[in-house]
Amino acid sequence: MFWQAALAFLILPGMIAFVILLFLIAPAGPGPFWKVGLVPLGFGIVLLLWCVRDFYVVGKGTLAPWAPPQELVVVGLYRVSRNPMYVAVMLVLWGWALGFHSRPLALYALAVTIAFHLRVVLAEEPWLARRHGDRYAQYKGRVPRWLGPIGDS
Repeated sequence: MFWQAALAFLILPGMIAFVILLFLIAPAGPGPFWKVGLVPLGFGIVLLLWCVRDFYVVGKGTLAPWAPPQELVVVGLYRVSRNPMYVAVMLVLWGWALGFHSRPLALYALAVTIAFHLRVVLAEEPWLARRHGDRYAQYKGRVPRWLGPIGDS
């Protein structure tokens, strides 16, 4: 399962938060990087790795749809947000946009943020409710979707 977890990390958040950015940066060249972008970028990377670890160790699965966690993960960062992995990827994207002071990267980060929200609301939450029943309903009642009451239900 370790290799599935590593592959899932490379394919999913790895592509969204790192590889696609190369194509967005490449036409104009990367330009100077403003150090202030390192704050959300570094924080996001640490949070992302923490979430992947919790999925693997606690959930007995990966972040990939083809090998999802067998257990509902409600520890670590999942005590303060039901979707900290998405929050982490968004921090990475906004860190790149801020660091390179790039409108195209900011537009990409905004599009991904909207796509994540729609995916969570329309697909993941209904699936988790079916798979974990009352346990997920209780978890959903006490932990916000993102951070705090913003966009929560």
